[in-house]
Amino acid sequence: MCVKIEPMRLDKFLKVSRLIKRRTVANEVSDMGRVLINSNPAKPSKQIKENDIIEIEYAKHTVKVRVLKVPQGAVSVQEAPALYEILS
Repeated sequence: MCVKIEPMRLDKFLKVSRLIKRRTVANEVSDMGRVLINSNPAKPSKQIKENDIIEIEYAKHTVKVRVLKVPQGAVSVQEAPALYEILS
């Protein structure tokens, strides 16, 4: 039996992965064009999947990560870093 991995909205992934603390902030940052997926500006509703590259422009630096796993449920603080790999 094959388990289908469902994609997740960008704003929700940023929140559950703890890359951005609140979903409302993730929405605002995405709407300002400061979040890229695979080098393209992304809206908060963009569906992400494994191996997508997410770049987030913070005030003083940019973080680039590769999505390793899209969670299907709640994620603990300890599990959150396992969802992505920091590239720069």
